[in-house]
Amino acid sequence: MFRYDVIIKSLKFLGVNVLATLHVVATPIGNLDDLSARAVKILNRVDLITAEDTRRTGLLLKRLGIDCPMLPLHDHNEKQKIGQVIRRIKDGDNVALVSDAGTPLISDPGFHLVEQCHRELITVIPVVGPSSVTAALSVAGLATDRFAFEGFVPAKSQSRDQFYRRLANEARTLVFFEAPHRIEASMQSLETVVGSQRRVAICRELTKTFEQIIQGPIGELRVALAEGAIPQKGEFVLVLARAEQEMVKEIDNVLLALLPELSPSKAASVAARLTSEPKSKLYNRAMELKSWLE
Repeated sequence: MFRYDVIIKSLKFLGVNVLATLHVVATPIGNLDDLSARAVKILNRVDLITAEDTRRTGLLLKRLGIDCPMLPLHDHNEKQKIGQVIRRIKDGDNVALVSDAGTPLISDPGFHLVEQCHRELITVIPVVGPSSVTAALSVAGLATDRFAFEGFVPAKSQSRDQFYRRLANEARTLVFFEAPHRIEASMQSLETVVGSQRRVAICRELTKTFEQIIQGPIGELRVALAEGAIPQKGEFVLVLARAEQEMVKEIDNVLLALLPELSPSKAASVAARLTSEPKSKLYNRAMELKSWLE
């Protein structure tokens, strides 16, 4: 049986320009058993591994018994390192791109490298595997026929409120990342903007030893966080139920009837009494509708 890596190295030694590839390799988000056999083979075969954190990836490679040169590729150096990686690939080296955990480019570095590979007509191959986004969606118990990933929730309170307000009436299920030291404040903001009854799934430490997946009304889960039933530790993925479109239509109809006679603030106050929706959410919607009516 022929050894692929031996053949490639022999051809390169003879000066043959081998068509090389960038492999985008998914690595475990927690449980090491989730690493695919194909990913292990690719990581064994490549000439270079570009890693978000070479120390963290180095631990994974050590566990697998893989000895391969690594190059750090992260948010602060990616644009400077692209040329070096592209030259290696054009010289015949096969390169793997990995992130700290999960599927690269999902809120991780690598976009600029992959984009440049396409511009240079270099083959890019996905080596599929774990992703906290799809993992959370699969266990959230919320609709997945249409969804959107919105990345990390903004850290500052004002930006976070604006972020949630912008998405309050989204007709797709939404997925967010949140930090443990901000999760309670984030849930408080979410409750203020979309109400206490919208359902959300909190997925904590997915695939890890202390994995926790709880789904329910925002208000109940916020209390569970405050009381410690959901520890504010580890990595959090939030999955927010989509806005019910019938309710969105009802709210719009109420506001559209009120706005010709009342200011947006007063219209929101009246609509809040009629619909039991948060006044802040209704005020933001009233301002949007008012701008359309003018």
